[in-house]
Amino acid sequence: MRYKFYTADVFTDCAFAGNPLAVFADAAGLETEQMQRIAREFNLSETVFGFKPQDPAHTLALRIFTPKVELPFAGHPTVGAAFVLAATGAIELDGEHTSIVFEEKLGPVPVSIRAAAGKPCSTQLSAPKMPEFGAAPPSLAELASMLSLEEADILTGEFSPQAVSCGVPFLFVPLQDRNAMRRVRVRLDRWQSLLARSLAPNLYLISFDNESAQAQVHARMFAPAVLSDEDPATGSAATALAGYLGVRDAARDATLHWVVEQGIEMGRPSVMEVEADKAGGEIIAVRVGGASVLISEGEIEIPDVGSVSVSF
Repeated sequence: MRYKFYTADVFTDCAFAGNPLAVFADAAGLETEQMQRIAREFNLSETVFGFKPQDPAHTLALRIFTPKVELPFAGHPTVGAAFVLAATGAIELDGEHTSIVFEEKLGPVPVSIRAAAGKPCSTQLSAPKMPEFGAAPPSLAELASMLSLEEADILTGEFSPQAVSCGVPFLFVPLQDRNAMRRVRVRLDRWQSLLARSLAPNLYLISFDNESAQAQVHARMFAPAVLSDEDPATGSAATALAGYLGVRDAARDATLHWVVEQGIEMGRPSVMEVEADKAGGEIIAVRVGGASVLISEGEIEIPDVGSVSVSF
């Protein structure tokens, strides 16, 4: 059977930057094994598949796959799928702001679509879970060895390494500057022994030394368990970053804002806009958004499960 797909570059306002995404808006009839094979064929950070939602008030149920595994929630597929659906007319825009809800394995995810001149220009998700904080990370010496850095390259004190999750767990490792960022080489043998079986196996490296004057955070993301390479822009990590930074901000009642740049070392510069609402010192809402660009559309013939065999 043939299925239509679109691709978009997410968290960017220009083509061939940001994080590429494949979107199958109507994936009815596809089974899990087929979707995993499709994601492996596209070989992007994620491929997203749309199905009829359980709640008719919701827009779609999304299933999200990396080339290796299915994810319960991910940011760039969520905001990217909303943009693609709006840009192709599958979602009818309601003025400058349109609100929709996607069903994901982690739960309902509200998304706001901002439009100008009748066309979508950016999308923003609200995190389905508030930040949760994990156990103590490995030692500085172990982290430095895993990243091919010196211990002095890693920040300590207030901005020490910490595990945080808004549904997908990340180990945040703050580095001194962009020079340290550029020198990072993840040693898979050390990652395997230190983090592979931990509760936060995904690495999110951050620095407050930025390329852009508009950014407050410079980031890189590595998740060897789910991705073969570095990720250009990671929305689920950005939601957790709001927790990491939000609890360190002295404000008790405020909406906090950060602009995060990622993907620069890969030649795929990305920009994510992150917000956290605090009330009484507690984080009560997290939002992540940005622009996207529609890149391509096409059709693909999907074989039945079991009809593809490999022989040597």
